[in-house]
Amino acid sequence: MIEAIREELRESADKDYKKFQESLIPGLTTMMGVRLPKLRKMAKKIAGEDYAGFLEKADDSCYEELMLQGIVIGYAKMEREEQTQALARFVPKINNWAICDCSCITYKFMRKDSAYWFAFLERYLSSEREYEIRFALVSMLDHFVTEDYIDRLLDICNHLDSDAYYVQMAAAWAVSVCYVKFPEKTAAFLQTDTMDTFTHNKSIQKIRESYRVSREEKDRLLKWKREDTGK
Repeated sequence: MIEAIREELRESADKDYKKFQESLIPGLTTMMGVRLPKLRKMAKKIAGEDYAGFLEKADDSCYEELMLQGIVIGYAKMEREEQTQALARFVPKINNWAICDCSCITYKFMRKDSAYWFAFLERYLSSEREYEIRFALVSMLDHFVTEDYIDRLLDICNHLDSDAYYVQMAAAWAVSVCYVKFPEKTAAFLQTDTMDTFTHNKSIQKIRESYRVSREEKDRLLKWKREDTGK
């Protein structure tokens, strides 16, 4: 099975796309240049077959095979314990924002047992590894910007103790999603938060880039920007 998957990846490789992606994604090891829609199609097929065998034999140093691992976990029909173990093995392998973000969006199973999975994600917030923290934040913004979790998510963003770029960007992204879904609550948060200046201002920037925010709101948000520290 694994050799057939690798052959399909080789046949789907696009050199121009590979070059473009390499300019956007730091931390790459080996990349073939297979587009994401193709990878998602392959992942759905793998998930319906011997997904466990694939997850065991996949090459962690290949971007596409690592991406497939992350997406397959989201598509495969697993019991909660198996999903937990699969994620515990996968998350430490994440080495760039693309693997992280494209995988997290597939984990819709987290919405069905939200208390368990939110607690699972919280464990990664104290990690010293940049992409483990980002994994938690992006999973939260994808699946937990709800009435039940909005206050906890904003509090998490307010108390993050990390100056890692991709953590700060994830926190800003999370705040922007919170604003779109809960504008009044997030507006109040932005007037009193203790986030570092970079993350605070990035949050406002991302909110202002949204087509779902009115011009009046965007103008108001500018008043809450802080003096740039130069980062």
